[in-house]
Parts: sequence; C-alpha cells; structure tokens
Amino acid sequence: MGCGCGTSQKGGTAIVDKVRMKGMADELMPTAYELACVQCNESFIMETYVATCPNCEMVYGVTPCSASDVTNIKPAAIRY
Repeated sequence: MGCGCGTSQKGGTAIVDKVRMKGMADELMPTAYELACVQCNESFIMETYVATCPNCEMVYGVTPCSASDVTNIKPAAIRY
C-alpha cells in the first residue's frame, strides 16, 4: 500500500483526503507531536495521521511516509 508521498507538497485537504482514502487516518504515528493550532493557537498532541484540534476543530494531516518531520503536518480546514 502506497502512502501518498506525492501529496507532501500539497495543501492539507489533499493530504487528509489521501490518508483517509488509504484507511490510515486513525493509525498511530511512530512519533506523536505537540502542535500549536494555526487557528486558535492552543496546543494539542497529534498522535494519528489525521487529527483534530480539540479546541477549534481544525483538522490536520500528514502522510505516513512524511510523518518523520513535523513541518510536513498541514492544516486542512475546520471540521474537515
């Protein structure tokens, strides 16, 4: 199963769509990251390849093959 590395330079919605399509959205990442939400600036821990800020519901995504670098995590949209 490919992980969709081709989406790493695209926006967050493309990344989230690809990860969901591959059925990996709820899979645990090898490393969890603490993120400051771009929408509300609250910190939360992202543990899965698709995660939602518990404060404002901004959705974030990263492909499995790009998850080793926190800068590859991209915001998609609120409640995406």
